[in-house]
Amino acid sequence: MSIVTKALATAVAIAACSASAAAQGVIQERNISMALARDVANAAIECTAGGKSMSVAVVDRAGEVVALLRGDGASLYSTELARRKAYTARAFRRPSLEWAKRTQTDLIGQRSLSQVIPLGGGMPIQVGDETIGAVGVSGTSGGQQGDEDCAKSAIAKVADRLK
Repeated sequence: MSIVTKALATAVAIAACSASAAAQGVIQERNISMALARDVANAAIECTAGGKSMSVAVVDRAGEVVALLRGDGASLYSTELARRKAYTARAFRRPSLEWAKRTQTDLIGQRSLSQVIPLGGGMPIQVGDETIGAVGVSGTSGGQQGDEDCAKSAIAKVADRLK
């Protein structure tokens, strides 16, 4: 093997190692801030007349709660439902009602995962195609569809900040 061939082989090996090291470097991801989560939650509460009987949860990209509001007259379980709706929307990057319908016959095993719930009211929060969190609403007078409508409305109110 000539010196030139050895040098070229060494350069290729170093370049391959550098590319591999870069691939193992720091990952930069967008996430929902506490301020934005609070604004989403407040917008969802405002969707109905004061949100007295509803709860709202906003989760981050990891599915962890960032904001949780419970209306004065909300049921004991509405915060848990709101949280699980948000988690479901985040986990599957789609509205929880859409996921619930899809898993009635297809992918039914997903329903056995902990923390998910096959109910409407959860909406993913996205920046482009990237899901940075989700909002879950429980307890509106419109049932699951009303919950989902409030979640959509809340995201629409902060849409200018999701760029």
